[in-house]
Amino acid sequence: MFRKMPGEEPHRIVSTTPDTAVVFKPAVVQTPAIITLILFTARLIASLARTIWRHPAAIAVAGLPAVLGYLYGWRVALLLVTPPLVGLIVWRLLDPTTFAKVLGLRLLAWWRHIWIYRRHWQPVMIVSGLGKHVRGRDYIPRLGKVTCTNWADRVTVRMLNGQSFKDWADRFDHLAHGFGAPSCRITIAKAGRIVLTFPRHDPLATPLPAVPIPPQGDVRPVEIGRQEDGSPWLLKLHGTHTLVSGATGAGKGSIIWSAIRGLLPAMHDGLAEVWALDPKLMELSYGRPLFGPRYAADPATCADLLEEAVSVMQKRAAKFAGIQRSHTPTIEDPFVLVVVDEVAFLTAYQADKDLRRRISAALATLTTQGRAVGVGVLAALQDPRKEVMNIRNLFPDKIALRLDESEQVDMVLGDGARDRGALADQISPNPEVGAGVGYVRLEANPDPVRVRATFVSDENIRAMVTEFGEEPH
Repeated sequence: MFRKMPGEEPHRIVSTTPDTAVVFKPAVVQTPAIITLILFTARLIASLARTIWRHPAAIAVAGLPAVLGYLYGWRVALLLVTPPLVGLIVWRLLDPTTFAKVLGLRLLAWWRHIWIYRRHWQPVMIVSGLGKHVRGRDYIPRLGKVTCTNWADRVTVRMLNGQSFKDWADRFDHLAHGFGAPSCRITIAKAGRIVLTFPRHDPLATPLPAVPIPPQGDVRPVEIGRQEDGSPWLLKLHGTHTLVSGATGAGKGSIIWSAIRGLLPAMHDGLAEVWALDPKLMELSYGRPLFGPRYAADPATCADLLEEAVSVMQKRAAKFAGIQRSHTPTIEDPFVLVVVDEVAFLTAYQADKDLRRRISAALATLTTQGRAVGVGVLAALQDPRKEVMNIRNLFPDKIALRLDESEQVDMVLGDGARDRGALADQISPNPEVGAGVGYVRLEANPDPVRVRATFVSDENIRAMVTEFGEEPH
């Protein structure tokens, strides 16, 4: 019996007899040093040509001083290079936004492409298991274009044939640590190509002040915060239902009050109504005058208010049947937003079985039939487990703030959300850093978006009550 020793080529048995065996050991073929040198030189030249082809402007800027110094001496090179350099510095100081868009981010992308990603690409791919070593050859996913934004690098990758998105999603933490980034998010560009997003810093690390109250009343998406790319976070309320989940202190109240704040002019004009269910008596009660008679705190009153909303919904459905398929807010038929601060207090934690049945049935009816006739639900809860919130899949839009466990991310946002970069379980518990930070997954887009809601202070709410607390005209 023959054993293959570590590092030894397998032996091939040529012939055997009962007593002997002739074993053929293949000769070890050594590549001559000259061939190795030629291959190394050819690869170096090909890599240099590829870099020049992809980044001609950056190569020209970096190589021009050296060429001028070699041809005309360092004095001439210094004289010719200094004015443009001073001009670039002045441009950067006077108009940093335009400078970054036109030149700065392009140079940064070129530098990070070469120094960060190309330099570490092969070892990271091999160690993470995304590259394959087959019969002495390394098969590596192809590194594509690198672009930089103000806060992140976007790296385009061509996957190996036979790889899937899940192969990469399962290794997002390997990629983040391998390239020195705090996290990595993965999206599909097209068949066979993905985009890796590596944040360089956190643009949502500081709290955001409350957004000014809109000057006009309408029910279009309201601005309630900022997305990670710096654009406003617009939350759609009319024509959908939204579920907000987060641990205690995660900032659910910021989203609720920002949404109400954005609807105040429409409420004043009679185009919108907010019906508030506040079983904890701690959040919505602070602005109770804003809701008029549409406020409930004890479970029985909450059940009555929800069933009244169902009645409004059914009357509208009968009224619109055969006439219109979508709702347009009017004074006669305003948009109704039912806000439930802690829905589990009314369902899973409700001791009265009859009240629990009534509330659950009303919520299920509203979330399945309400949005077409202008009745929406904005519900918040702490525990997203199925036994606590068995109708969570009836909410088209979902927001995950800080959660206690990694499994809860997919419970809130849907399967695969955490693999796509929604690390809601890793949001800081420090209120200054993590309150209001979360991930949004919309009905029309499976990719989660990182956001932060503005902080609506007690002073802001008191000012809202003072200005809009009277009955709408």
